[in-house]
Amino acid sequence: MRKYFYILKSECMSNLQYAFDILVGFISYCILIFIFLNLWKYIYQDPNELINGYSMNQMIWYVIVTEILWMSLGGRKLCKKICNDVKSGNIAYNINKPYNYVEYALFNHMGLVIIRFVLVGLLGLILGLLFLRMFPELTLLEGLAVLFSCLLATIINIFLVISIGLISFFIEDANPFFWVYSKMILVVGTIFPIEYFPQALQPIIKFSPIYVVSYGPAKLFVDFSFMNWVNITIAQFIYLGIAFLICHGIYYKGVKKLNVNGG
Repeated sequence: MRKYFYILKSECMSNLQYAFDILVGFISYCILIFIFLNLWKYIYQDPNELINGYSMNQMIWYVIVTEILWMSLGGRKLCKKICNDVKSGNIAYNINKPYNYVEYALFNHMGLVIIRFVLVGLLGLILGLLFLRMFPELTLLEGLAVLFSCLLATIINIFLVISIGLISFFIEDANPFFWVYSKMILVVGTIFPIEYFPQALQPIIKFSPIYVVSYGPAKLFVDFSFMNWVNITIAQFIYLGIAFLICHGIYYKGVKKLNVNGG
């Protein structure tokens, strides 16, 4: 396990050198938050009004948190890298290395995600305080619980993106599948909470990855309750196990196919 944490540390140190460049890349994030701020201010004639159980401030913080999670993930970059490793044959060199390729990809990418999460997280919190002049009432323990939920959400998301990238073992290009996945997370999981969707769709969404990688952490941030945290955390651990098995299953089938075809 020590070798994977060394990979994580090395990647963190490497990305720290480009922290300013990463921060500049989040200009679109500021524009997006500004747009949603004005959108929700228009929808909510009274800031204290509740729509589907959310006040205007809660809705804006919800979007801020979900965007932090998604933009810090860098999923497109990861999927493209996995696809290129498979298509170029570079993955064959990693098979004989003293580490598992899936775990290597996870810890290597986490080095980038940590830096991005800290930078875009600080930016999002500053924007939220400037626009709303308030912060959700969270104790230190509740804040740590939310961060733990964000960590689980990120790891699940990375495993799912790696799984999509590894589909390149069996098809020419898996990037279109990531495009579909990203738009599902963006449209359904980022802009609106589950409560905004029709009753018939809500159970379906709760069983989808959206509940654990996007909705859950943001819901806890804007309206924390211990029971919600327990339910969301249990769901995240279940999804983590499923994503882990799917990811490794695709990888080992791909490696087997590679060996059968002579590398």
